Amino acid sequence: MRVKGIQAILNFEHVDGGLVAQGGELKGFAICGPDKKFVWAHAEIQGDTVVVTSPQVSEPVAVRYGWSDFPVVNLWNKSGLPASPFRTDDFPMVTARKK
Repeated sequence: MRVKGIQAILNFEHVDGGLVAQGGELKGFAICGPDKKFVWAHAEIQGDTVVVTSPQVSEPVAVRYGWSDFPVVNLWNKSGLPASPFRTDDFPMVTARKK
């Protein structure tokens, strides 16, 4: 991931002919700024990259894709293989307290 202004730009390997959003606009992307509070984001395919933005995030720090219990996602390569859920951050994971 690299940041250009308000955009988080994601590069992918193994796009095998390009990227595709199956069934309409890309879904399943979230973005955060320095506050580490993720919000759902707009994502758009541009060549072999995905550009992620949100009006709520002026300084992107990290992006997550499919990062939920039951993700609704639709990023595929042109060979028909889906993108796996991923995150660009290494923030500590939050878990429920032990009882």
